[in-house]
Amino acid sequence: MTDRYPAGPPLTLVELAASLDALGGFEARPVIAVAVSGGPDSLALILLAQRWARQRGGQAWALTVDHGLRPESGEEARTVAGWLAIRSVPHQILVWAGDKPTSGIQERAREARYRLLARWCRAHGVLHLLIAHHREDQVETYLIRRRAGSGIDGLAGMSAVRELAGCRLARPLLSVPRARLLALLEAEGQPFLRDPSNLNPAFERARLRLYPPVKSEWPGAPDPQSELRACGAARIERERALDDLLARAVSLHPAGFATLEISALSAVEADLAERLLGRVAASIGAARYPARRARLARLRAGLMARPDRARTLGGCRFVPWRGRILVLREPAAASPPLRLEPGATLVWDRRFAVDLAPTSPSGFTLGYLGRGGAAAPEHKPEHKTGRGTGELPRLIYPALPALWDDAGLAAVPHLGYRRPGVGALPRLFFRPANPLTQAGFTVV
Repeated sequence: MTDRYPAGPPLTLVELAASLDALGGFEARPVIAVAVSGGPDSLALILLAQRWARQRGGQAWALTVDHGLRPESGEEARTVAGWLAIRSVPHQILVWAGDKPTSGIQERAREARYRLLARWCRAHGVLHLLIAHHREDQVETYLIRRRAGSGIDGLAGMSAVRELAGCRLARPLLSVPRARLLALLEAEGQPFLRDPSNLNPAFERARLRLYPPVKSEWPGAPDPQSELRACGAARIERERALDDLLARAVSLHPAGFATLEISALSAVEADLAERLLGRVAASIGAARYPARRARLARLRAGLMARPDRARTLGGCRFVPWRGRILVLREPAAASPPLRLEPGATLVWDRRFAVDLAPTSPSGFTLGYLGRGGAAAPEHKPEHKTGRGTGELPRLIYPALPALWDDAGLAAVPHLGYRRPGVGALPRLFFRPANPLTQAGFTVV
């Protein structure tokens, strides 16, 4: 349905171009995608983004995700397609197929939306996905996190840049008031849709829109915009310090484990050391949610007091080895072994990207060597272990990915072992769902 437009100067193409220039990283002839729900914010963004791209000899695609959560969602997606066809904007509808969740609907729908959008971008070689989150969205994020007791990183709000699997998500409108986007649509004569779930009081963000907080609720609370800016600047400095420490203290191995210089942790303040441990645990353990700060504090204190003792956290084992700490996957916490058929392309255990050629004569079962119950092969080539060279430690072997076929253990790729007579193997790449480092927090 359409809506009445509040007053406000329309956002201009010059302003959007300045925001995108500040984000940087676009090709000379940019090909971008814009997530377009049909609401006013995303429609305003695609109208300007397609002009920005065409001025530079590029192109902007509009992508609409049909979640299938409401009976009318398919017709709404087709309505958006019709509006954009009139403006010669290429458009694609992405459908979230399969059964839908009965709880946690918004979170699961958001995960599905970004998964579908990123998959389309990868398939079409598009490196940049634009999202129309605006200033009011940013303030709502701040208020939700403030109520939850978030620290500096949370109170900094949403980053203008985020990495997805295979593309970069950019939010160029975070400083733009929604009224200016509505004014742009009014000037363009462009109708828009409104999702009724955005005003459903069952959801916290919708409650904030229906019943915005007043200053008296938080006596002495800072202005949201001021604190967002201050926390954003502080978060950028914190991330720089953490990235510097990661570079000095941690090495990743393509077999999916890390080595940690314990001496580097003892030389920095506790908060920084704990954030490093959390980042390493998230990457090696593939957890969906970050470890609690209290657990990280106990881990840091334990490593400092008794670095000779092994510990576990977040699906990882922290094991002493030659004056350092090995951080490896805990096989008991990992995904079960998985059958790979020819032509398979997937991510296993949220850590390894795997593909098996369609022409492969047979499939394999992929699992960790320790969970497969096989004895480690007597094959010991030279391997890098982070600092210097040498054999992979035997204690790493149970956490190495291995392949089985009908005749038994077929290969342990990171040991260079392949049973005689075994044909083409799947390709394995350590590509954790939680990278050790990622795009830094960005403010526009």
